[in-house]
Amino acid sequence: MATHPTIVAFAEEHLDAAAELLAARHEAQRRVEPGLDPAYEAAAATRSEIERVRGRDDASGVVAVAGDRIVGFLVGAPLDESWGPNVWVPPAGHAVTESELIRDLYSVAAERWVAEGRTSHYAMVPAIDTELVDAWFRLGFGHQHVHAIREAPGPGEDGGMPGIEIRRARREDIDALAALDLALPQHQVLSPVFSRLPLPSLEESRAEWENDFDDSRFTTFVAERDGDVVGSAVGCAIELSSTHTSLALPRGSAFLGFAAVFPAKRGGGAGRALGEQVLAWARDTGYAHVVTDWRMTNLTSSRTWPRLGFRPTFYRLFRAIA
Repeated sequence: MATHPTIVAFAEEHLDAAAELLAARHEAQRRVEPGLDPAYEAAAATRSEIERVRGRDDASGVVAVAGDRIVGFLVGAPLDESWGPNVWVPPAGHAVTESELIRDLYSVAAERWVAEGRTSHYAMVPAIDTELVDAWFRLGFGHQHVHAIREAPGPGEDGGMPGIEIRRARREDIDALAALDLALPQHQVLSPVFSRLPLPSLEESRAEWENDFDDSRFTTFVAERDGDVVGSAVGCAIELSSTHTSLALPRGSAFLGFAAVFPAKRGGGAGRALGEQVLAWARDTGYAHVVTDWRMTNLTSSRTWPRLGFRPTFYRLFRAIA
């Protein structure tokens, strides 16, 4: 870089240039992961996403200016307080011409965030850009969450595990399904995840299953061993996910939205068999790609899903300022 850029507050006049940067970033990412939404290769689409971020309550951001060019931008906004006193940089919240610039942009933007008391910082970063991920790591961020994608399997790639039967859930499974709904968040409260999100109650989970069991948008499978339900998984359209949004939403894909196995039954292959069943369901339903996500510190998930062929698309990084 010939001259060090000047960092200034993000203004309306910067939108078009920022949108071009973001569209170029997404185009580069899609050359590696073509299952991502091609719409965001157009600056008009990325401009709308940046405007959406800037329109959130208490949003703020900065741009890097070199001469008469915008060479980077960073925008963040808080989400609900269950994430702590937070600021999120979403998938459409940053793009730079050189990875190192993100450190300069964050240095200026974070000064305001911390002054406002927002000390939990989250950033959604394209997984393929290793230099950009490294720049965020060198800002004190850690690797919290993974969004991933893979192609639907071909014919005859259904897998299976001896001694485990995978079938569609039935109403008589609701008690087990409700308990499995708690098994995953209870696991993630433990080391090394240490999730602080509030746990649902068994009564709440059971009531939801009673109300929603016949919702045709969701396909639920259970794993049985020796006649007992030991695990469950849910498949649906990715558009029903609340966490895959904006540039991180591969439209038209299937979503492995949930999978859990009772603690005493883990390690026997039920989780993998459930994942393979959702992949087969996605293929048979006509989906070309399947998406899922997991906590990187969930040791089971972070090993099982890559073994099933899922490739990271976005990393959620996190920094806590004590």
